[in-house]
Amino acid sequence: MQEGGCVTAKLKDEPRQQFLNGIDPPEMRRLRSLAEPCVWTERMLTALNTGVKGGKWHSLIDKVWNPDNLRASFARVQGNDGAAGVDRVTCEMFAARLDVHVPWLESALREERYVPQPVQRTWIPKPGRKEKRPLGIPTVRDRTVQGALRNVLEPIFEHDFAEHSYGFRPGRGCQDALRRVAQLLSEGYVWVLDADLKSYFDTIPHDQLLAHVGRKISDSRVLSLVAASLKQPILDDLKEWTPEAGTPQGAVLSPLLANIHLDPLDHLMADAGSEMVRYADDFVILCRSQAAAEAALALVRQWTESAGLILHPDKTRLVAASQRGGFDFLGYHFQRGRQWPSKKAQEQLRNRLRPLTKRHNGTSLEAIVSRLTPILSGWFEYFKHGAAYNLRTLDGWVRMRLRSILRRRHHRKGRGRGRDHQRWPNAFFADRGLFSLAAAHAEACQSV
Repeated sequence: MQEGGCVTAKLKDEPRQQFLNGIDPPEMRRLRSLAEPCVWTERMLTALNTGVKGGKWHSLIDKVWNPDNLRASFARVQGNDGAAGVDRVTCEMFAARLDVHVPWLESALREERYVPQPVQRTWIPKPGRKEKRPLGIPTVRDRTVQGALRNVLEPIFEHDFAEHSYGFRPGRGCQDALRRVAQLLSEGYVWVLDADLKSYFDTIPHDQLLAHVGRKISDSRVLSLVAASLKQPILDDLKEWTPEAGTPQGAVLSPLLANIHLDPLDHLMADAGSEMVRYADDFVILCRSQAAAEAALALVRQWTESAGLILHPDKTRLVAASQRGGFDFLGYHFQRGRQWPSKKAQEQLRNRLRPLTKRHNGTSLEAIVSRLTPILSGWFEYFKHGAAYNLRTLDGWVRMRLRSILRRRHHRKGRGRGRDHQRWPNAFFADRGLFSLAAAHAEACQSV
């Protein structure tokens, strides 16, 4: 059985020493860290680092149906603890019959009998808005296959993804993107193109996306699997339909495919000398002058039109970050050289805490505080790198909600106010373990 298809041919075509001289040890370490060991052998990783003949990978389907790969994929699906799909099979039920499911999937993929089941669509609220966004829930079986497919494809595309892309990539995250934005602002890149792609995940053209995948993958059966994942029927309110564009949010393969489709834009902006920072479909381009920002906007508009995407007309704008107003990115607000939690992020926190702090809450104050603490501490962990703006206000809002609960228990109406601050002072809640955002920020600043 070949390893990586045309990899073997390349090894035969080159003298061994010349081949080994092309190995970049740091890059090999990075590739090993993101590759699934049961899929990617050392020889395949070496070929990935140095390049395969013709730039395309062949004969990869056997790596997808490899039982070890399917088991490794399911382990990740189980770890995410997602909901059951249209077949109502939970992760626990799938795990109980794993020795039956894995051989069946291997056989179905090998014999080209595998057909994805419909995706269960649910609608979840958009934070701070009345509208909702769709979330797709594939079956556990289909999530397992998509994960196995991702284990094969991800290193191939990850190897060439642009440096300024941070979303849904191994070893990268929001904080890396935020640090890059802060660094560029400090270096004088204060003119910002704050861009928004309208309904990106629902509008990706299938033909263009498959063409991007086909530039590196020539295994027709792997390409057919990718196409099948894009064409999975959607079951929404008992109505079934087949999507003509987009990739379902919630599907295992969706983040990788979304990055693949935007990768040409990443490289286009890099070649144009623009400083772009992208996290999935959320990106900003930072420039030194207004003219450069306007040129970047024109280039982005031209590319998105050719890529079958739409720049949101109301949410895409040019901003001078050195002036009042600023811009939001990944939950932070940037303005005049500083950053702090955006109004939207603060409102999202309040929305999470409101159900836990209703006045008619019948549980003990200690139990309520114990439920608030992980939410508050987790929120702070993400936003601790910003200024302390509004943290005291948020602390006061939480204590007001708790005082309102106690006030009701003393048969008083309305919010906690007036003498309630003396009856239940801030120290009263601190003694019961209530997490304080302002106090945590002050402690974090002292430890720096």
